[in-house]
Amino acid sequence: MKTIKIILSTGLVLGAALFSQAQSKSPVTFGLRAGVNFQNVNGKDFNGDKLSYDLVPGYNIGANVEVPIATDFYIQPGLLFTTKGAKADKDYLGQSVDATTTLSYLEVPVNFLYKPALGSGRLLLGFGPYVAFGLGGKTRLEGSGQKKDYDVKYQNTVSATDPKDQTYFKKMDAGANLLFGYEFSNRLSAQLNAQLGLAKINPEYEYLSGDKSAWKNTGFGVSVGYRF
Repeated sequence: MKTIKIILSTGLVLGAALFSQAQSKSPVTFGLRAGVNFQNVNGKDFNGDKLSYDLVPGYNIGANVEVPIATDFYIQPGLLFTTKGAKADKDYLGQSVDATTTLSYLEVPVNFLYKPALGSGRLLLGFGPYVAFGLGGKTRLEGSGQKKDYDVKYQNTVSATDPKDQTYFKKMDAGANLLFGYEFSNRLSAQLNAQLGLAKINPEYEYLSGDKSAWKNTGFGVSVGYRF
């Protein structure tokens, strides 16, 4: 329900921005952006205890459109391919192993930007919601000189008859973005990004009772962009 509300709110805001742009003479601009992510999964485990996972590196690449809505204010919808995940120590068949999960998403952020002039360029301050849709991924177990990979499958519920040689996540993720950066006079820009997942990404296991798990994507990163 929360995810649906985020999607609807995003659509309404974007629609209002496009209507505002239709009344304005300011140009809409197109941009490309790519960067490095440092992602983690936070939340609670099966028993309701706090998760203690480690960051994993990832990347994002995509495009966006800036729609002016007032002097120095913009709405920036975008489309990104991005990777997320986490690393954890797990017990596997009586051995301690490193489990690294990498998740790939198609992400749709809608950021609200404030771009005041600063020097020869513009300061970038922004925030906004995002929704993301799982595309693929894998979990790698490493220990005692051995490696074993499990494919990631996206589904909301897991039954007792589903394959056990896979790891499962919900198809949809949603949350909030924050960004801070600078756009140079030559239209190149650099920015710091932070992301807080608000939707639970772990599925419901029909054959488990008392499961208090709640996993959420979080992360930060740096990226560079260019506006046309």
